[in-house]
Amino acid sequence: MKVFLGLDVGSMSTEAVFVDERGEIVSQVIRSTGAKSIEAAEAALQEGLQAAGLPREAIEKCVATGYGRISVPFADKRVTEITCHGMGAHVLFPNTRTVIDIGGQDSKVIRLDESGKVTDFAMNDKCAAGTGRFLEVMAEKLDVSLAEMGGLAVAAKEEVSISSVCTVFAESEVVSLVAQDHPKEEILKGLHRSIVNRNWALMQSVGVEQAVTMTGGVAKNVGVVKLLEERLGDPIQVSEEPQIVGALGAALIARTI
Repeated sequence: MKVFLGLDVGSMSTEAVFVDERGEIVSQVIRSTGAKSIEAAEAALQEGLQAAGLPREAIEKCVATGYGRISVPFADKRVTEITCHGMGAHVLFPNTRTVIDIGGQDSKVIRLDESGKVTDFAMNDKCAAGTGRFLEVMAEKLDVSLAEMGGLAVAAKEEVSISSVCTVFAESEVVSLVAQDHPKEEILKGLHRSIVNRNWALMQSVGVEQAVTMTGGVAKNVGVVKLLEERLGDPIQVSEEPQIVGALGAALIARTI
């Protein structure tokens, strides 16, 4: 059995997807990147092979994408995450015209044509505000898990406005709000609103066309998704495992080289 490997080596997490010759997913892996991208890529590869019960020789081609793609020595090709997320989103949801990818350290908004080809994009990779790292920092400050913070934000009837757009300053602001005994849920809703506002500016710079698909780890956060849907006035498509969409796109591209 021949398989094609897509590796998405991000700043915070690394994903591996193996597909067969028909493009069907054989196995998938999500793991922390840690300090060394090359080690994370190798570990994800080995985990994926073990899950599929395949030897390394079964890998026909490998495409690497993401922040650490250059550090993957065994990749046959390296492709930008813009192209890979576009490809993955298009295959999962063929009607996709706009992709919102909020990852660990950056955000991207990608416009696609009807064939899944990228026509335009905008990216924020200069500041962690509005990303997964922002959520991690705030979850720690508020003593809630990443898994529960989105639901808590959605459940809040009121919200506390967060004025700071910088993660460091927002962190200080949250500490002050906690000291003032503001309910945790209301602070969380304000934080989620600030993420939406931050990414809304990015979306406006590209222009949003339906249908919209959200990818990346933050797509698992129901609070961000619901507030974005409210702002858009339309539903957002989210796959069962949005964190692997970039790696899936890379694996599908590996079938074509």
